[in-house]
Amino acid sequence: MRRVVIVGYGMAGARLADELRRRDQDISITVIGAEPHAAYNRVLLSTVVAGTMTPDSTRLHDEKWATEHRVDLRLGHQVLEIDRASRTVVVSTTSDPADTIAYDALVLATGSVPWVPPAEGLLEDGKLAPGVVAFRTLDDCAEIEAKAHKGAPVVVLGGGLLGIEAARGLAGRGCLVTVVHPVGHLMERQLDPGAGGVLARTLGKLGIEFRLNSTAAKYLPGDGLVLDDGTHVPAELVVVSAGVRAETSLALKAGLEVDRGIIIDDALRTSDPRIHAIGDCAQHPGTVSGLVQPAWDQAAVLADRLTGSNPASRYRGTSVVTRLKARDVDLAALGDVHTDVDCPDSEVLCFQEPSRGRYAKLVLRDDRVAGAIVLGAPDAAATITQLYDRGIPAPTDRLALLLGRALPAEAASPADLPSSAVICRCNTVSKGQIVSAWRAGAESVPQLAEATRATTGCGGCKDAVCGLLDWLGASQPATA
Repeated sequence: MRRVVIVGYGMAGARLADELRRRDQDISITVIGAEPHAAYNRVLLSTVVAGTMTPDSTRLHDEKWATEHRVDLRLGHQVLEIDRASRTVVVSTTSDPADTIAYDALVLATGSVPWVPPAEGLLEDGKLAPGVVAFRTLDDCAEIEAKAHKGAPVVVLGGGLLGIEAARGLAGRGCLVTVVHPVGHLMERQLDPGAGGVLARTLGKLGIEFRLNSTAAKYLPGDGLVLDDGTHVPAELVVVSAGVRAETSLALKAGLEVDRGIIIDDALRTSDPRIHAIGDCAQHPGTVSGLVQPAWDQAAVLADRLTGSNPASRYRGTSVVTRLKARDVDLAALGDVHTDVDCPDSEVLCFQEPSRGRYAKLVLRDDRVAGAIVLGAPDAAATITQLYDRGIPAPTDRLALLLGRALPAEAASPADLPSSAVICRCNTVSKGQIVSAWRAGAESVPQLAEATRATTGCGGCKDAVCGLLDWLGASQPATA
């Protein structure tokens, strides 16, 4: 029996275990997770901080999952060493000696760790100082909830995607939030300066303040931060969300090739062909780290290969659409967003209405969507995303498209969507897959989630899934 050992029980490792078992009922699967919890959806952590979801509602697996799927799950364990010659891993146990597990294929899904800015006082003996919390795990959320009281001043270090989600969650709890960000506008990887400015204005109306082009110089426990310009920002709690770094220490110790992450090829192999890597710890030229969809695409490809169900399967990269998971803010960014309006090789349209929190930018090449930023216009975002996914020509009325008023015929209703239309981007679930699952008996959102995984990523597709369910229910012939 082929033995697969997965190091890491985060979103990538959990997904791979599911994909392996779906394809092969006999393959031996061992999953080693450092956290004591069952796998959970990190995308939803901001909703836990905001108090709108419970930790249990973020779980990807229940307590019976490992037993029911015959997976050897080791929670709260660390892999101490990889012996490539003997194809074994040494795993920590609650007592000596350490356990040794043999593998035919080893998968590193070790994820990433928070990066802490080099400000004086944030770290003590290599650990975060009292009053400083990262925003990465369920345990972090529990610590934030315990310390983030209503009316308390809180500083979030980092104005990227996760920092904004953390800030919105904290503001939703009634905290007085200030975001400190070293760049001149928010989410600079996904947004241009215009969109970043409108986003800051929108969030400002929700009570969040910003200190842009600023870095933390010194942490004063219980008092706040001194910034690089000498000013003081009060804070009873500092939440660090300034970026992540791939967790590569185990790979480095094993002598694998590592750069910013563990180097992998299109077959998701490391420099040792018996060892693979997926998710945030892996470095592939066709993807961006820190997002869910690439990890789950990689899990599907690797499951194809390790089970032999499709040995020719290869990972060619992921076309990513970034969505901000923050209450009262609807933002989508995709493709090449940093093209200037006067670029001679592209058609670029831009619309701004800061007072109403709306910003839309559309980049077209050869009549097809090459990039877009859509803030405060969900109808436009849905249509543009469909055009981007399918690679079809954009409507000739560009302005109407940008404003969400020019829905292509195929997006007019669920009935008109083609079977290939992607409904859930996180899990690459098409309309056709949802229809097939519904016909097989999955007639509710939970049942569809179980059958197809739709809605189990960021949750942004739930309205579309409900619309499909309504349409399917209405199309069912009445019975006597």
